[in-house]
Amino acid sequence: MSLLWANSQVAGLFCQGLLDQSMKKKDWATLRKLMVDNQLRARGIKDERVLQAMEKVPRHLFVPENMQEVAYSDEPLPIGEGQTISQPYIVAYMTEAIQPESWKRVLEIGTGSGYQAAILAELVKEVYTVELIPELAERAKTLLDGLGYQNIHYKIGDGTLGWPEEAPFDSILVTAAPAKIPTSLEEQLGPGGRLIIPVGEMFQDLYLVIREKDKLSRQKLLSVRFVPLVTLH
Repeated sequence: MSLLWANSQVAGLFCQGLLDQSMKKKDWATLRKLMVDNQLRARGIKDERVLQAMEKVPRHLFVPENMQEVAYSDEPLPIGEGQTISQPYIVAYMTEAIQPESWKRVLEIGTGSGYQAAILAELVKEVYTVELIPELAERAKTLLDGLGYQNIHYKIGDGTLGWPEEAPFDSILVTAAPAKIPTSLEEQLGPGGRLIIPVGEMFQDLYLVIREKDKLSRQKLLSVRFVPLVTLH
């Protein structure tokens, strides 16, 4: 659920005429293809499975009805409860960074709209998603169930605690920013596991944490801006 600072104007202007035309016709499939070609592929997203998932999942269903006209624009959008759905580029970037494979079990912190969970569900064996706000969790589950996803597991609770009963995970993806990386999430990474997480308060960076045998490596990837990760403590 990011508010990534990024210069996304170029890709948007490049295809604005086609976008306007498709919007009028409500050709969602064309809009998704334009999104993938001009916002993702053109900006360096290379994983073809990720690109295919982004082209398949109907993003417009995950935003409020009055926001559907701009669902495929390169920007975060409000989803209620003070939360947002991340811009398409950051969803694709974070998904690619965890190297999703069909055998993996992935933990998502921050279900939000359910869009990121849907993308992950297209790519991995099992998705475990945790959301603190019951209204968002229930709305997302209803939508994802309606879309036919059967490999997503839901929990309402404090995301900083992860889901220890189901650990270890092959990857963990966090969609809101804590002040520092929660030790509990790092501890729930399995061997070779990858954790991607925005960290910071006013100024934030996106970090990739990789478990290598008995140690962790941490790599700073991007300057970002996400909503804060709300906790119960």
